[in-house]
Amino acid sequence: MKCPIDGTSLVISERSGVEIDFCPQCRGVWLDRGELDKILDRAAAVAPQPARGYDDRAAAQPLDQDGYRKKKRGGFLDDIFDF
Repeated sequence: MKCPIDGTSLVISERSGVEIDFCPQCRGVWLDRGELDKILDRAAAVAPQPARGYDDRAAAQPLDQDGYRKKKRGGFLDDIFDF
């Protein structure tokens, strides 16, 4: 099979059980039907779970009677100044 960009013969390589066609000249990669789905399935199986972010922690904070999240107590400046 020829590269659609520059006409060089494509090289077939196997990665994680999926055969991919790539061009050694322009470094383009071409996948046959279903190969992208296989790659995505394998990547999802080995990907680590995302760490809990700031938003997750903020959602776990209790609400006060007005429906707002309680502000963490600051330092001595909060005692001096009214923010």
